[in-house]
Amino acid sequence: MAYQTIYPYTNEVLKTYDNCSDADIDKALEIGHQLYKTWRQDDKLQERKEQLHKVADILRRDRDKYAEVMTKDMGKLFSEAQGEIELCASIADYYADKAEDFLKPVPLETDAGEAYYLKQATGVLLAVEPWNFPFYQIMRVFAPNFMIGNPMVLKHASICPGSAQAFEDLVAEAGVAEGAYKNLFADYDQISKVIADPRVSGVCLTGSERGGASIAAEAGKNLKKSSLELGGNDAFIILDDADWEELKAVIPDVRLYNAGQVCTSSKRFIVMAEHYDAFLELLTEGFKAAKWGDPMEADTTLAPLSSASAKEEVLEQITLALDNGARLVYGNEPIDHPGNFVMPTILTDITKDNPIFNQEIFGPVASVYKVDTEEEAIALANDSSYGLGGTVFSSDPDHAARVAAQIETGMSFINSGWASLPELPFGGIKNSGYGRELSQLGFDTFINEHLVFTPKKA
Repeated sequence: MAYQTIYPYTNEVLKTYDNCSDADIDKALEIGHQLYKTWRQDDKLQERKEQLHKVADILRRDRDKYAEVMTKDMGKLFSEAQGEIELCASIADYYADKAEDFLKPVPLETDAGEAYYLKQATGVLLAVEPWNFPFYQIMRVFAPNFMIGNPMVLKHASICPGSAQAFEDLVAEAGVAEGAYKNLFADYDQISKVIADPRVSGVCLTGSERGGASIAAEAGKNLKKSSLELGGNDAFIILDDADWEELKAVIPDVRLYNAGQVCTSSKRFIVMAEHYDAFLELLTEGFKAAKWGDPMEADTTLAPLSSASAKEEVLEQITLALDNGARLVYGNEPIDHPGNFVMPTILTDITKDNPIFNQEIFGPVASVYKVDTEEEAIALANDSSYGLGGTVFSSDPDHAARVAAQIETGMSFINSGWASLPELPFGGIKNSGYGRELSQLGFDTFINEHLVFTPKKA
């Protein structure tokens, strides 16, 4: 596995990184394990809070530097990368501020005596993270577990090594203890050995179903706790009473942000029959306005995909859909440029026997479905092996909430596209994975709930 930064706008190799050795991995695990044991004796929580705030300060100070690293790694718009850095700083501050409250012992009600449980660290964690949000994916695992006292080793995507190394340099500059975070340019055989290592207590992954199944199998075989986020095929339901001015404000960004490479971006648009043609016109207008180009330029609104292989996969999925009866409304024309651009594309008439019906297309492609009733819309939204997020649009908040509650998913957004905030839990059900990140739920994912019970005296 070659760790390389290949700039998706030009497909030029900017830098290649050496893989780590088995000895490097053993050293990282031992340093992390010893740090975990040290923190169990003297947690130094106040010191860690100050360091995490320092991480946030450095991110804001050097926002553009880190944003450019991400853009060069995986091609996202520079403006979107800047926003990602701001979000990472907010996550760091959030967990530094909330850690003391989140770590308080929890009293338990019992007539048999006095009981409570402590929230304690469990040990070194392995994070296997993807390329679409190179800093955010790291931060949402690192920040809470750093405050808990769980050191972390990272196996990042092979196409964004610059981001992985920059994050390691960042935490070092903030004065974080050696071993609290270590990036490993490791291959998958080495990662299997890391999961099996007794010094590692758990593993989390954001990525594909195949990758998640593999990691979960390794974790289960070694009796390690795991948390998985494996993508989605999120439904965007437009009810009869939707406010179309509000709708216009979020279309087409809900699909084209990060060139459509967002697990929680809206991918299946479900529209009532009487509004179907109007919605197609609205969506087409928005897709036509997208301007592809240099992701470092402020007027570019459509970034290239992260790699040549990502572009090829999306184009193959469009062809698969069309070959099996889907109708092309807009797009699917080549863009004459050496970068990894895919023209925004709209597909309709996708039947259940079309192989693309239950596939996530990780790029700027929207699938639009026409339904006659609200019940049909809910059934169609739930007819998926995924269950990560989804949107319900209605001018009546109670109506939207009633529909949202019937969707089989981990997250529902009302009258908006997806959102990510430090205080909101992130995660899904079905083949979208299990476990949560962010908020207090994410904080508690890899803690030991240590019961302390004193029975009443006879």
